[in-house]
Amino acid sequence: MTTDPDPINRPLRSFGRIKARPIKPKQAALFDSLLPRIAVPDPAAGPIDPQALMPGAQGVWLEIGFGGGEHLATQAGRHPGVLMIGCEPFLNGVASVLRHIDEGGLSNVRVHADDARAVMAALPDASLDRVMILFPDPWHKVRHNKRRLLQDETAAEIARLLKPGGVVRFVTDWEDYAGWALERLARTPGLERVPSPDDDWTVPWDDHVTTRYEEKRLGDTTPLFMEFRRV
Repeated sequence: MTTDPDPINRPLRSFGRIKARPIKPKQAALFDSLLPRIAVPDPAAGPIDPQALMPGAQGVWLEIGFGGGEHLATQAGRHPGVLMIGCEPFLNGVASVLRHIDEGGLSNVRVHADDARAVMAALPDASLDRVMILFPDPWHKVRHNKRRLLQDETAAEIARLLKPGGVVRFVTDWEDYAGWALERLARTPGLERVPSPDDDWTVPWDDHVTTRYEEKRLGDTTPLFMEFRRV
């Protein structure tokens, strides 16, 4: 049995299960046939140039934790000229998005089947037009709050990656996490909040895609939407 050489200083993993149930054979086959063609280059190998992933892309959007991929695939279909980068460590979610990409004939999606932060660190400054964080794991217990995706460091990295005028969108159906996210994004240099219509956080954006996960209403509040712009 091998042991972690540095269990104290290794990066925190902000997600839970990697696989929850068996992956259907057709979806499993896409890991061999499709994923290698659309995978984001290994961020450990060096910087990642988004324009090299899709030459001539009219914009670059990053979805951190795309779940089952419904939102990512729908937005890709609506905006074929925009490069969509999706990151998700949950293999069942990756299998699902591969099915959506295959069935939709989408050519503008690139997938990283692991934690998004390594990809973010490999991307150049001011390279993204939009960052989307939709319904991340809330990690309720105070001692687990450090595992939440949105930390001060993550918010600062998002600000680095956004082009001037680019936006980060955050949605949660847990009231405590909404307050947590608002506090961290609001104090991040270079970001300013985009006011919600009538200051109503429950109003989704005009182009929002409601997924099956959102419809389950697993949180303790109606979904809350917030947006910050890079100044």
